[in-house]
Amino acid sequence: MKAVTYDRYGPPEVLRVEEVPRPSPTGAQVLVKVAATSVNLSDWETLRGSPLYSRIGGLRTPARPTLGSDIAGWVEEVGPDVTRFRPGDEVYGDNLALKGGFAEYAVAPESVLALKPAALTFAEASTVPQAGVIAFQGTAGAAAGHRVLINGAGGGSGAFAIQLAKRLGAEVTGVDNAGKLDFMRAVGADAVIDYRSRDFTRGGPYDLVLDLVAHRSVFAYRRALARGGRYRCVGGSVGTLLRVLTVGSLAGLLTGRRLGVLAVKEGPAHFQPVADLCVAGDLTVHIDRTFPLDRVPEALSHVGEGRALGKVVVVTGS
Repeated sequence: MKAVTYDRYGPPEVLRVEEVPRPSPTGAQVLVKVAATSVNLSDWETLRGSPLYSRIGGLRTPARPTLGSDIAGWVEEVGPDVTRFRPGDEVYGDNLALKGGFAEYAVAPESVLALKPAALTFAEASTVPQAGVIAFQGTAGAAAGHRVLINGAGGGSGAFAIQLAKRLGAEVTGVDNAGKLDFMRAVGADAVIDYRSRDFTRGGPYDLVLDLVAHRSVFAYRRALARGGRYRCVGGSVGTLLRVLTVGSLAGLLTGRRLGVLAVKEGPAHFQPVADLCVAGDLTVHIDRTFPLDRVPEALSHVGEGRALGKVVVVTGS
């Protein structure tokens, strides 16, 4: 089968398309014929090996030869212990532990997959399990009258988060680069900020800040919060995350604010409600563009360099 592989951390140039043996499922595993795999910022981080937490399981060399976790496709074969699926089923899920989505076939545990809603295309379904869940859990608690700020709002999770916060009645401010301001407005943001020309932590105050690209001082984040407000970050530099967990938690507690790292809960029980909102028309999937398998390096660069407006999807099967 054709797969995009790498054996060392680095820029997209370390990736290569090659023929590799097709994997076989064992135990409670499912072999998926991949139709589409969405690109997440975590793929870019694990390609480069930075931040350091992206090297978990493979400090010196990548733990898995093929990236891509948010997969959608058809069940090709099932392991002997699989009970929920059979060949031909259309499935989707976040295969974060095994990855392998940038290939024609991928093996995934049965537990991370769900039946794909018929109303969603494979490309649309592949955007939901990671980005949709981060947005759903990151905006939980937003309500009418609340001011919500989303940093990194022009990307995959951000586009979902804007819609979810608006759906809850909040006033939403989106932060990203200048090339994404119009997109964030179109998705539903009430106000937008170009982070290169304006310091969003000097605005507000906000009742909720969802930070998808945390790199600032915890004291700056605290400054942006209203009393009783919450700051949640997902990703960012190791130093920033550690400071949020330690200094940020203490500083927030002393001033009536809550600063912390969002511990994202994974699996079908968490991504299916997001997919249901998409099916019902309450949430729109924004796909910037799709790439074929042999252009995975370009797809990763488009996301990692901050150019994607919403989600980017690699389309493999047909």
